[in-house]
Amino acid sequence: MLLLRQTQHQLTLFLRRPAAVFFVVAMPLIMFLVFVILFGNELIPETEITTAQFYAPALAVFGAVMACYTYLAISTATSRDQGVLKRIRGTPLKPAIYIWARILAVTVIAIAAALLVMVVGNLFFGVAFYPEKLPMALISLFLGCLSFAGLGMMVCAFCQTSDTVQAVTSATVLPLAFLSDVFIRPFRDVPVWVTWIADTFPLKHFSLAFGHAFRSDMGGSGFVWAGGEETYTALPRLAIMLAWGVAGAFIAAKLFKWDPKGEI
Repeated sequence: MLLLRQTQHQLTLFLRRPAAVFFVVAMPLIMFLVFVILFGNELIPETEITTAQFYAPALAVFGAVMACYTYLAISTATSRDQGVLKRIRGTPLKPAIYIWARILAVTVIAIAAALLVMVVGNLFFGVAFYPEKLPMALISLFLGCLSFAGLGMMVCAFCQTSDTVQAVTSATVLPLAFLSDVFIRPFRDVPVWVTWIADTFPLKHFSLAFGHAFRSDMGGSGFVWAGGEETYTALPRLAIMLAWGVAGAFIAAKLFKWDPKGEI
């Protein structure tokens, strides 16, 4: 199948880029190890979860976002700058297949990066998996990848060059990661405006939809729309995340340019 062959080609290109492999796959794992070593794998005050139990899913999500948002946007813009996209447009290959191959490739990379963090956390730091919550965790991970891929393509559509794309992705994902319960443990009072900003954007919803599946103090399978603080409710978070992703994909489809000179 043509789509699968193109996806395999994109995966091969990724593996031939050591810097990309490091930042997308290795860096989230290294950050997880550093955080657990620095903070110790003790119970977080006023909670029933350990440092590793919190940081493993949070950094798994960060790795997925680095693949589907940052890497996808930068690599696609770089290919456009180099004239690769323009040449692809002149071949019999359908543009939609080429773009979907890129998206599927980064989704595979993202899931691999996330699973690497979770497996290491489970084997060496006792990160627990809860079978009744795993289906929603996997659904959240997959839909989160697609949503952030749509946003990555939107950034690529808005920006003219790969340098601009790199600046925009870094300036958006890193500050939001600090505000969205990814790098900083959330079990403390924070200013209302911080919570408002984090709740507005999709990264926090991705982090919590996936991360709450690994919380022992939260019951349920996640397939509910409402519940108390001790209930795993993923559906509203997925809805917000998907709304962002669909909007990003729609804008990208309208504005995306294949030519480095800005021609559609």
